[in-house]
Amino acid sequence: MRRLLTLMFLSLLASSGTASAAIQPNHGDSLPPIRAERLASPVTLDGALADAAWQGAPSSTRLVQGDPVEGVAPSESTWVWLAYDDQALYVAARMWDSHPDSIIANLVRRDGFVASDRFLILLDPYHDHRSGYFFSVNAAGVLRDGTLMNDGWNDESWDGVWEGRSRRDDKGWTCELRIPFSQMRYRAGVEQTWGVNLRRRIERRSEENFSVYMPKSGSGYVSRFPHLVGLQNGHRSRSIELVPYSTGKAEYLVHDAGDPFRDGGRYTPTMGADLRTGVGNNLTLNATVNPDFGQVEVDPAVVNLSDVESYFGEKRPFFTENSNIFGNFGHEGGSNYWGFNWSNPTFFYTRRIGRTPQGSVPGSADFSDVPMATDILGAAKLTGKLTPSLNFGMLQAVTGREEAKYSMGGLQSKAVVEPLTYYGVARGLKEFKDGTNGLGVMTTLGQRRLDARLENALNSQSLMTGLDGWHFLDQKKVWVLSGWAAMSRVAGTEQRMTALQRSSRHYFQRPDAGYLGVDSSATSLTGYAARLWLNKQKGNVISNSAIGVLSPKFDVNDVGFTPNADVINLHVGGGYKWTTPNKWRKYGEVLGSLFQSRDFGGNVTWEGVWSAASVTTPNDWNYYVNLALNPEAMSDRRTRGGPRMATLGQREISLGVSTNAGKRLYYEFNLYANTAPGGASHYLSVAPCVEWKPASNVSVSVGPSFDHAVEDAMYVTKVAAPGEVPADFGGQRYVFARLDQTEIAARIRLNVSLTPNLSLQTFIQPLISAGTYTDFKELARSRSYDFVHYGRTPGTSYADGVVTPADGGTPFELADPDFNFKSLRGNAVLRWEYRPGSVLYVAWTQERTDYEALGDLRFGPATRRLLDAQANDIFLVKATYYLNL
Repeated sequence: MRRLLTLMFLSLLASSGTASAAIQPNHGDSLPPIRAERLASPVTLDGALADAAWQGAPSSTRLVQGDPVEGVAPSESTWVWLAYDDQALYVAARMWDSHPDSIIANLVRRDGFVASDRFLILLDPYHDHRSGYFFSVNAAGVLRDGTLMNDGWNDESWDGVWEGRSRRDDKGWTCELRIPFSQMRYRAGVEQTWGVNLRRRIERRSEENFSVYMPKSGSGYVSRFPHLVGLQNGHRSRSIELVPYSTGKAEYLVHDAGDPFRDGGRYTPTMGADLRTGVGNNLTLNATVNPDFGQVEVDPAVVNLSDVESYFGEKRPFFTENSNIFGNFGHEGGSNYWGFNWSNPTFFYTRRIGRTPQGSVPGSADFSDVPMATDILGAAKLTGKLTPSLNFGMLQAVTGREEAKYSMGGLQSKAVVEPLTYYGVARGLKEFKDGTNGLGVMTTLGQRRLDARLENALNSQSLMTGLDGWHFLDQKKVWVLSGWAAMSRVAGTEQRMTALQRSSRHYFQRPDAGYLGVDSSATSLTGYAARLWLNKQKGNVISNSAIGVLSPKFDVNDVGFTPNADVINLHVGGGYKWTTPNKWRKYGEVLGSLFQSRDFGGNVTWEGVWSAASVTTPNDWNYYVNLALNPEAMSDRRTRGGPRMATLGQREISLGVSTNAGKRLYYEFNLYANTAPGGASHYLSVAPCVEWKPASNVSVSVGPSFDHAVEDAMYVTKVAAPGEVPADFGGQRYVFARLDQTEIAARIRLNVSLTPNLSLQTFIQPLISAGTYTDFKELARSRSYDFVHYGRTPGTSYADGVVTPADGGTPFELADPDFNFKSLRGNAVLRWEYRPGSVLYVAWTQERTDYEALGDLRFGPATRRLLDAQANDIFLVKATYYLNL
């Protein structure tokens, strides 16, 4: 242990003392400004560049190559014109091409990514040198947009209402964009100065050209933008965007004969509305009433045998738009944040809003009808800037009181399964000295109105308050110190707080954790957490180090997400990157790190050394390999509330290769494997993927995966055994088994785009997972990897599901946990944007599941059973209409 800490310290000193060949930001003041001219006559947006506005000299013809070779002249010329009127900014671009027949123009739905020639304009309307917007159109007319943040990151969840067209001809290709000022937020004032960057992608050459680029060995992107000048009158926007919608949903769900709540189908019409408007020039107000999110992709099926809740990403548009202002808490300032066995909390996990009801009907009910999700009665958020250097965000949502119907003995009744709940989050972030320093605060609140049935099952209140920030240690912005600190408080009845302390996030009942203990009289739980990073941002030498703590009582899971607490974690890492291309390498890097995790009792729960190498070749193939070595440690979670248990060390390897995504046939291969000494436990995952584009508007991808795991000591259950087990076992036997699990799955997608505004997307995920448990045993003593093997250790037996433990212990029954789970789920979504901002969705979702209590995979029979299983089908038609009032 001392040796590991010494190596960490020496590595930090070495990386800190490395001289940096820092590349200075090419700030906008040092570049020629780009001027926008006021329109003298209207523009017809058709991509043809025939309007009078585009017949004069271009606003910019100066682009420079950023990839593959930094700083050289582009292989093809690009001319760009900028103009404006009182409502919008207009952009026209001529992409000259000496081989126009080689232009790659692939078609995909709006905001979808596909390898293609494309043009982007990136804007910093606030001119804060850290944030902004980007608007992209490819050679087939596909539009993409998003926001910029943290002087180099982007978020594609934002969807603006704007227009763009493109055309191809014998000189190359052209495009025109109309971007309403109402879609952006900027400073008040008659004369505007913005930041701007122009970018062109030539796909066949993997070439990226910019007005200004961020060096591969540097950091900072928005801060380099040249100035956009010439905008007059302030263009103050007072528009109100209203999107009413109507939905028709038909559900055909699997049900048992005699079920009084389902007789084959259920039909639900719905209406609602979304609103977006500017509050002054600085803020955006989004509100939604009775939102429906039926058009989004289904979550993948998972088989979770751990004690940690599965995490799923957010896909609902209202919550994804501008979500970075909340999601980036603690990750501002630095450009990269490593973590080794560190689960950084998600302080605002929007999937909590509208979640599946957490309550249940009485277990003796014959039939039940539980809502699939909690209704969101309304939600609103306000995001933007209070001043040019003060970011602000606030979101509030209320979900309804949900009741489930159930039938018992022929009589129907109702039970509350989710209370009326308020969710709120507020965020502020102040930047100082041109982004050299920053200080932020965020607070979240979850408040439930509980009745007697749920008051002992759920927390009544959850509160979190945190501070975050960063500080660059030098004027060149090479080294940055960033981090966050937070406190949480949850409250509820004594019974609820007792259950929370004993839950898998805390395990306060652990018998050998003297610094813990369940307080049965507690009505609240208050904890703290913090994380601090030191990163080297520029130069070819990389350095990344951090230390963090999650106190045992820290809990944000009513509004946020964190898998567990009681963690002290640190790492020290670094590496080197090659950014100058040569004959065999376009980019390459080698990385390494030492890391360790402890609990608050001082026990090492995980530690090791990690190394990685990756390279991108001149033909845009990517290769990587990662290696890790983890010595033995002491787990405080393997017994799930019991004593600490030794864990075997392991060796890990992951490697992969992927081809050029711009080719018609793309494929990748990823492999991960780990093994314990002697092969006692091992795991293998193989995940190839193939994508074929038979036409410019069609893509088919198939990503099968094969996972095989052998876990020598998989937790099964605990059995009361007072007086028959060691004194520090808390009167329980902790039963384990050898698990042999095989899982076969695939993700299959077929996407067809008929026009840039009309597309069909399909997703299918079959999954078969089977596990066999053998060698049942119990932990012999704490802090060890020693077991009493039932039927093998003298004096024990295991037959017909009955265990006779050693030393005259009380026999007990042990159910066979073998499983064979099958799932087939998918959806098809037809999307037609029939006018800007107005969309028609037609969606079909289907799910089939089957379960058998056996451990053999039996691929053929399992597949037949799955295809024969009854299906749950949901059909949805949703129409929205965009109004700009």
